[in-house]
Amino acid sequence: MSGWVAVAGLGPGAGALVTPEVTEALAEATDLVGYAPYVARVADRADLVRHASDNRVELDRAAHALELAAAGRRVVVASSGDPGVFAMASALFEALEAGPRAWRAIDVRVLPGITAMLAAAARAGAPLGHDFCAINLSDNLKPWALIERRLRLAAQADFAMAFYNPRSKARPDGFARVLDLLREECGGDRLILFARAVSTAEEQLRVVTLAEAAPEMADMRTMVIVGSSRTRFIEGAPRPILYTPRWAE
Repeated sequence: MSGWVAVAGLGPGAGALVTPEVTEALAEATDLVGYAPYVARVADRADLVRHASDNRVELDRAAHALELAAAGRRVVVASSGDPGVFAMASALFEALEAGPRAWRAIDVRVLPGITAMLAAAARAGAPLGHDFCAINLSDNLKPWALIERRLRLAAQADFAMAFYNPRSKARPDGFARVLDLLREECGGDRLILFARAVSTAEEQLRVVTLAEAAPEMADMRTMVIVGSSRTRFIEGAPRPILYTPRWAE
């Protein structure tokens, strides 16, 4: 087949954080497929056909991209951050496995990007400097009981934790339960970073303790990073510096 699909990470927001590999794929593409706000981040081009869709149609979006590629089109599927981290790469391969066997001959590439977790950590210092885990707090694709179990085990293992999708209009109460669980497991002194809209003009960084944390400090544009018991805060710097030492006892 002459067509191809590239699942591309657009990074956390700033154009400077889009990789040259992704920029090159976008320049070669005939079609751009993705969630409407991500498609809108890509500069318009007269010969680029844009296929914007809603947030909860990932499998339909992925199947559409594969259909276009099977017809010979060069397709970029846009993701924010990194496409392999709670994003479109998994959905694309799920559609590929379930679809016509002929689709397996399509040239499919995943182009990595800077995920929000790493962008937020870098802006705040190095809170993920030792062992850490990433957890999606949305219960759209998994039950709350599983989220709670993973949170408890991660806290008990003393991981630093990075939380995606902490709080939305459709899920206003779940993050309050998360904070209560973490206080129960970690105590009130544990450091927590709220990093909103990192790398954009709306960027906000805030470091508080779990005792001070409130659900309203997070929304869907916020990356939340909870430190381990060894994570430290350096005072007196122009902006918050939070880091986890590379050693553990």
